[in-house]
Amino acid sequence: MADSSVKIDGNTLAAKALARYGVTHMFGVVGIPVTSLANRSVANGVRFIAFHNEQSAGYAASAFGYLTGRPGILLTVSAPGCVHGLAGLSNAMANTWPMVMISGSSEQSYIGRGDFQELDQVEAVKPFSKFSIKAKHIRDVPNAVAQVLYYAVDGRPGGCYLDMPTDVLHQTVSEEEAETLLADAQSVFKKDVVDVIQNLDKQIQDAVSLLRTAERPLIVFGKGAAYARAEDEIKRLAESTGIPFLPTPMGKGLLPDNHELAASAARSLAIGKCDVALVVGARLNWLLHFGEPPKWDKNVKFILVDVSKEEIELRKPHLGLVGDAKKVLNLINKGIKDEPFCLGKTHPWVEAITKKVKDNVLRMEAQLAKDVVPFNFLTPMRIIRDKILAVGSPAPIVVSEGANTMDVGRSVLVQTEPRTRLDAGTWGTMGVGLGYCIAAATASPDRLVVAVEGDSGFGFSAMEVETLVRYQLPVVVIVFNNGGVYGGDRRNPEEITGTYKDDPAPTSFVPGAAYHKLIEAFGGKGYLVGTPDELKSALDESFSARKPAVINVTIDPFAGAESGRMQHKN
Repeated sequence: MADSSVKIDGNTLAAKALARYGVTHMFGVVGIPVTSLANRSVANGVRFIAFHNEQSAGYAASAFGYLTGRPGILLTVSAPGCVHGLAGLSNAMANTWPMVMISGSSEQSYIGRGDFQELDQVEAVKPFSKFSIKAKHIRDVPNAVAQVLYYAVDGRPGGCYLDMPTDVLHQTVSEEEAETLLADAQSVFKKDVVDVIQNLDKQIQDAVSLLRTAERPLIVFGKGAAYARAEDEIKRLAESTGIPFLPTPMGKGLLPDNHELAASAARSLAIGKCDVALVVGARLNWLLHFGEPPKWDKNVKFILVDVSKEEIELRKPHLGLVGDAKKVLNLINKGIKDEPFCLGKTHPWVEAITKKVKDNVLRMEAQLAKDVVPFNFLTPMRIIRDKILAVGSPAPIVVSEGANTMDVGRSVLVQTEPRTRLDAGTWGTMGVGLGYCIAAATASPDRLVVAVEGDSGFGFSAMEVETLVRYQLPVVVIVFNNGGVYGGDRRNPEEITGTYKDDPAPTSFVPGAAYHKLIEAFGGKGYLVGTPDELKSALDESFSARKPAVINVTIDPFAGAESGRMQHKN
């Protein structure tokens, strides 16, 4: 029973609120004024993962929100820490993942007078968050915590911000009053959410009719469908109708990449020739060529399923269905069940997709079968693919970033289970790698985590290998080391001029960098490999150990292309 004579401060009250309202993990960097908040959170049952840099911690929080469906929590110090944390918060917004950033801030009575690390943080985060709030008094704390947690997952998920001034953290209330405040604030989670599903009868009928009468239908699904846990509904839809499907990069695994209806290896044909495309939890942005010619047929009819009404209004599809992907697909499946149809393997569209997939897979496998030394990107990627598949279920979570490394990995690595691929995402963000690894290892402790990183991407967050070792997380980081961004010095002779022409190229790193030595400095295991046998041995040993490891893979610096598959933008 709460005691009216016992006082607790803002740190303890905030920690109690986080724990009571379902927070299990927190990522961040401690310091003035939030160290006590971290310690009190741990005392209340929240696992705190301490990072070296708020940027990586923020990326971890954003990915944790995606993987668990609950807001990932980032804790930062004031001003500079808050600004560093904006990388993760903005990444959560871009990818529509639930996240909450909590930052300490200046004492309120000193605002405008040049206090230690003073910044109007609520104003600073506005472009990067869907909701922000400052707890101006200790009695505001439980309600403020409840609100940011609620709004992070309400409707389209995204990032929210909670500002905790120093003086509020030091204020006190009785334990008895704290209990009342905590109980009252729980009413936030009982807010009615408008269920748009009930108004979709006509749209569902129209969607089913479009799919049934289409000559060349296609199902496209993305990480929004993965977040909604819609894999069972997608499986039922695809297999009951025989419609080919195409996942976006992080939609991979909702259905296995090697499924007989998978059209990824015939992507150009699938999107170029389909006449009706059911797009679920994926935005018609740059990743899907905006749904426009010449990649798409000019007459294609889009059926767009999205939790955001604004997204559908922006894209102006032929038919829009606003709602949770899992629920909407369930209604579509029910509509089809009433009047079933199935294209069948001999349907001309299915035959065309299947033939193209087989041809392209055979062509790719012929390239992959060659053991090229010094390594190109394909040879080590094939070896990694085969070792990951050999793990079985639960399948490892693959984290990938880089230009060539990520692009080749999207084509070669095979996802067989949902939410087992994390990459640069909607924003094409570099630097997410180690943060995502740590999020994956904490969110899914039964799974091995395998990072396949370019050396440039790895460099953004390489110091977090110490974090891997400190928490003994089952993460194997594979670095494709080709000596720089895209592959070291690729300048034309006419570009090597001027006063500083003898400096290293802007894309160059130290040749032969010993990245594997970095983790060894902290007690982890490092490997340097340059042949197929060396790589296979390192993967076998590290996968079996399930301990923090870095495998430094020497790649021919002239393999791959500048900017990967986006040379036209550079």
